Amino acid sequence: MQRYFLETPQQTGDHVTLSAATTHHWVTVLRAQVGDVAEFVDATAHLFYGELLTADATAATVALTAVPTPAVELPAAVTIACGLPKQEKAEWITQKATELGVTHIVFFGADWSVAKWQPNKVAKKVARLTKVAHGAAEQSHRLRRPTVTYAPTLKAVLATPYAHRVMAYEESAKQGEHSALKASLQAVAPQDSVLAIFGPEGGISPAEVATAQAAGATLVGLGPRILRTETAPLYFLTAASVLWELR
Repeated sequence: MQRYFLETPQQTGDHVTLSAATTHHWVTVLRAQVGDVAEFVDATAHLFYGELLTADATAATVALTAVPTPAVELPAAVTIACGLPKQEKAEWITQKATELGVTHIVFFGADWSVAKWQPNKVAKKVARLTKVAHGAAEQSHRLRRPTVTYAPTLKAVLATPYAHRVMAYEESAKQGEHSALKASLQAVAPQDSVLAIFGPEGGISPAEVATAQAAGATLVGLGPRILRTETAPLYFLTAASVLWELR
């Protein structure tokens, strides 16, 4: 069943006029008819069935009925901070990380990033990635949509407080480190906040390693192989899901 997000809190019996984007996708693209039902998540992450009452090419309304809300979100709030990757990798990371349960994604200008975001284009890029995240949240039947932001440096990322901080560091993997990631994830309690830092294609600079460690981050390896910049965050989120959700 198709899922969409609503911007305000709702309750059973409410009649809601859908946004133009939702109307276009459900009515025009998917050809929904009056009487059809889709899932809707309100601003408080509660799930509803919405029966289509009226619809045309420009507007649609639904009647909402609350249904039990499943537990589909990761038990802890995970932020991934990724050094700016090249080409379309930011969209790939955003889409897949959303499917894996991330809460927040921040792309930062790393010391060794090849890609650069010009200041006058940051807002447009973030808006595009936010749209990707929202679409992926609907597709994967999430209850919350991740946020996407930009930070100019790793130091700016670390200015936000987190209960736990880790940095994926390829030198740790090369040196055969196997336990720090598991220990770090097992130390996370429900509702904790977690920051996981990943380098761009060029890797993490020694200065960034020192900055992260000074801020309390633990250096962790992601298995014995060296992962691409777009693969590493997904490995981390998968490992978190296995340890936290599949006990």
